[in-house]
Amino acid sequence: SALKTNSFAQMTSKRPVVAVLFQALAPPVYDGVSKPPKPGGYRDSGADVAYALYQSGMKVVTPDDLTDPSNQDHWCFPDTEAGILAAVQKDATHLWANTVLFKDHPLQTSSLLTPYENSIKVVGQPPLCADIFDDKSFVNDKLCRYGGFTLPRSWTVNDLQSSEQSGTVPTQTCDDILSSIREEDYPIVAKPVRGRGSHGVKICKNAADLADHIAFLFKESPRVLLEEYLAGEEGTITVMPPSQHLASFSGTDSQERYAHHWALPPVIRFNHVDGIAPYSGKVAVTVNSRAISSAEMETDAAYAAIMKECETVATLLQTTAPIRIDIRRFGPKSKFALFDINMKPNITGPGRPGRDDQLCLMGIAAESIGWDYLKFLEYVLYSTGDLVDLRKYSSPLLV
Repeated sequence: SALKTNSFAQMTSKRPVVAVLFQALAPPVYDGVSKPPKPGGYRDSGADVAYALYQSGMKVVTPDDLTDPSNQDHWCFPDTEAGILAAVQKDATHLWANTVLFKDHPLQTSSLLTPYENSIKVVGQPPLCADIFDDKSFVNDKLCRYGGFTLPRSWTVNDLQSSEQSGTVPTQTCDDILSSIREEDYPIVAKPVRGRGSHGVKICKNAADLADHIAFLFKESPRVLLEEYLAGEEGTITVMPPSQHLASFSGTDSQERYAHHWALPPVIRFNHVDGIAPYSGKVAVTVNSRAISSAEMETDAAYAAIMKECETVATLLQTTAPIRIDIRRFGPKSKFALFDINMKPNITGPGRPGRDDQLCLMGIAAESIGWDYLKFLEYVLYSTGDLVDLRKYSSPLLV
């Protein structure tokens, strides 16, 4: 059921004061592997979020008290320690961390933020969660070991030269793994272990093509993930974080949903380029994506089955903000497999000038249950936890 328009006024006497953070800090490097930073540091989506909340009448603080909707630079604070403290000193009660978080991020480590950690709420993943599970190879391995998930076959290859320089030698070389892949196993998808969007993702049709692309990817990362190519229908599923607060204010039919991780209906992707969904910065997802209908859900049990798997993934990872899990069928009408967990999904939306076609995949899914972009943002905002709780992160997969 959709949240009511005046939900914030009804649910609390203390209205949020929101500050949105953008990515100003460079992502860390782990064993030579780093997530490519997004040009602009997610200022575009950060401005979309801030403006939508501002237009709804919510208190949104900005660095220079400027609120020109056409200028994305007006709306967000840098995610540096100084930037975060500047937002807090402007009385922000909710920090929307629209950035890539990691274990040494100021939200996790800053002692200057410690006096505020029981009073400031953060929209975003726990920094330790984002840091650990942004590694696609690591999370694949953990899910495989845990069991119960439908996953494509996969291999991780290491650049031998980089491994030797770091003093670690893989048990299997890249050549060993490539020689074990049979001709009938192709095509194979090769991608960075810490990627962003479709960056570096390619379907390789034969051994020579795969070897060439791995060599290309090794120039920016000494580890590359290879996966069985899934030839069927592609989609993506948004898993929402639980909200104990909203559950207590909802009707009986919604209390069970809001108290746990829960999935929005799948969004199906089409009009691929060379078998890969194009990057949203080049092609707006509103032109190549649609939410499935209730009739499709009822007639094909594969949708509900994969939604349940995605909810379990989010529960195991203990996510505190929406994640998006990409799914694809093995073939026509087959079951779906999980093939990519996005810890920092795109959250662009309409409202600012020239942004009418910029509703993100999560927003498309939300529309299918009757939520507009603002309602989606409201739910996310009201699912936040205190900074102190995010700093105490743990996951069953790490035991």
